[in-house]
Amino acid sequence: MTQLLARYVFGTIVVLGTWMPGWSARAAEGAAPFGAGTAGGLGFGAGSGGSATAVSVAGHFTKGREGKPGELFLTAKIRPGWHIYSITQERGGPLRTKIRPKPSADYRVTAEFQASPPPHKGTQPEAFGPLVVETHEGTVTWHAPIEIASGVDPAKLKIQGVVNAQSCDAKSCYPPEDYPFEAALGEGVPVAAAPGGVSEAGSESAAPTATFNAEELKKNLDQQGDNSSIFWILVQGFLGGLILNIMPCVLPVIGLKVLSFVEQSGHDRKTAFLLNVWYALGLLTVFWVLAVLAVTAKLGWGQLFQYPAFNVVMAALVFTMALSFLGVWEFPIPGFVGGSTAMGLAEKEGFSGAFSKGVVTTLLATPCTGPFLGTALTLLLRQSPTTIFATFTSMGLGMASPYLLIGAFPGLVRFLPKPGAWMDTFKQVMGFILLGTVVYLFTFLETSYLVPTLGMLFALWFACWWVARTPITATAGAKRRVWLEAAAMAGVAWLLLFPGLDDVVPEGFEKIRFRGLHEIMAGRLQQRVDHEVGLRIAESGLGSPDAPSGQPKVAARKEHELPWQPFTTRADFEKLLASGKTVLIDFTADWCATCKTLEAWYMNTREVRELVEANGVVTLKADWTARSPEVTAMLELLGAKQVPVIAVFPSGNPNQPIRFLDGYTKSSILEALRKAGPSKGATSPAMTRE
Repeated sequence: MTQLLARYVFGTIVVLGTWMPGWSARAAEGAAPFGAGTAGGLGFGAGSGGSATAVSVAGHFTKGREGKPGELFLTAKIRPGWHIYSITQERGGPLRTKIRPKPSADYRVTAEFQASPPPHKGTQPEAFGPLVVETHEGTVTWHAPIEIASGVDPAKLKIQGVVNAQSCDAKSCYPPEDYPFEAALGEGVPVAAAPGGVSEAGSESAAPTATFNAEELKKNLDQQGDNSSIFWILVQGFLGGLILNIMPCVLPVIGLKVLSFVEQSGHDRKTAFLLNVWYALGLLTVFWVLAVLAVTAKLGWGQLFQYPAFNVVMAALVFTMALSFLGVWEFPIPGFVGGSTAMGLAEKEGFSGAFSKGVVTTLLATPCTGPFLGTALTLLLRQSPTTIFATFTSMGLGMASPYLLIGAFPGLVRFLPKPGAWMDTFKQVMGFILLGTVVYLFTFLETSYLVPTLGMLFALWFACWWVARTPITATAGAKRRVWLEAAAMAGVAWLLLFPGLDDVVPEGFEKIRFRGLHEIMAGRLQQRVDHEVGLRIAESGLGSPDAPSGQPKVAARKEHELPWQPFTTRADFEKLLASGKTVLIDFTADWCATCKTLEAWYMNTREVRELVEANGVVTLKADWTARSPEVTAMLELLGAKQVPVIAVFPSGNPNQPIRFLDGYTKSSILEALRKAGPSKGATSPAMTRE
């Protein structure tokens, strides 16, 4: 108790010691006393009276003439020594200024406001880390085109509204305030034009911003794909399937085939070939199921991982495989894993085991895409069901071709050692690799599924242990009874832990609902997460009410990471284009290993970031992890049904986006950004080179 009281007194002294200097300084100026803070502008003034004189806003508008729209001009005058933040300030830092004209049927603001002069850009590492802070001092004029309704007399029109801004000086910041304005008809004011020259009354010398048109965009993209023959689609599908064998998603189960190849060395050539044929049939079966889903449910490549039930089942399957590799139990499919000793591992591989390995390998491969595969999948969107099935078959044959070749010519793997005790160690190492795969699957499970899935895995562990207790000499009836008991344990665990499947299966399929402990467990976990995030924000003192609801308000970016903003709706995206922005969209998902690899290696790099900032490019991240309908619709607009996809929309020609469907490199991204050009009003593009 004494220690707790001492900590309380010490904390109070520290807080008062922090506030007192600013309190005295503000009192000397006649301002409200609670305006103290750090030099980074983290404190807040208590009242509005003290900061009301820091900013004043006046406005007027012009009529349209010579085919050009009128413009609304709002000029803010900022007291010397004070500053406000820009209307384009990135979230996660200071509060951006907001302009809110009063809604009216007499007029309409048709594009985003632009600032003249542009804001000063700098950093405040002690407060906001690497975040770019955009500020205005002295005088700033915001201008935007307006459309006056037919029959409205501009001379009698009054446009009212407020500019909401946070004013700060070197010592403190006041809470954001609404500065009202009333704009009447006027002559306009000089504003800086996009680079070079000055324009008045909205008559900018730059060309008008091109209008985004979805139909024109589709037409342009269709024309780009008109020359692709069915033969070329099949070739790309085969090559894409072949490359899947070296993608990171498949590597955890490649060890299964290594053991198979070693074991097959004891077979005759015909049997070895047939085992690999059955493995290929397992691969092809999954591709045929995916073809059915593509035709009936319009399900794209990798979209199965958007459904929590599929992720839970995959985690359970891989986890039980890992337990078998580690000797906890024997997998029930003959030859799928083998015995717990080197002699058991050298037993004959069964056809059912080979088939099952093909199924599991292909399912784990679906989060990955590679060269050729993305283009083939995109070209399939408007093809007949026959062509879709043929292409998925070509993908499966491409992925299976190395194994069919080895089955026909076993000498190709003669470099592998002969069966022996090393296989037992290798199998156990693979067990731990499979457990790592389970951890990877957990990384893109929704928060509400984390605890229930962990509970399900423990239940399966117990069920496997229960089965393994049965003596090998037990009767067939006793073994069947143990298996029924284990299945019952797993079923009861599922009923208790998970909700209904109505939200985790594709539309049009049967829906089953279970209710149980999941809601309680998931709710408590989510409350804890939200509470801890809130505590971290409060402790940091850097929280921003301007951040989206439910998201951390302090964004700590990695080195060279681009200033990503979330892709929310197509309407917001079109507003960016209408304001003359060059926009880059990264379509990604947490379950897409290829996406994360490309982003780390090629996208979030110093050269790309410098060019993005110099050209004023807006970078949006479209997250497809959890079946976002807005992201799905945007992908379909671009003619894609898989990720990763990168699309760069030039400010002057947004209906001719530059797409990357098969991956990308740093040089290709830089070239696309240079080709797209800077946003309207941005500084001269930087000639960044690798």
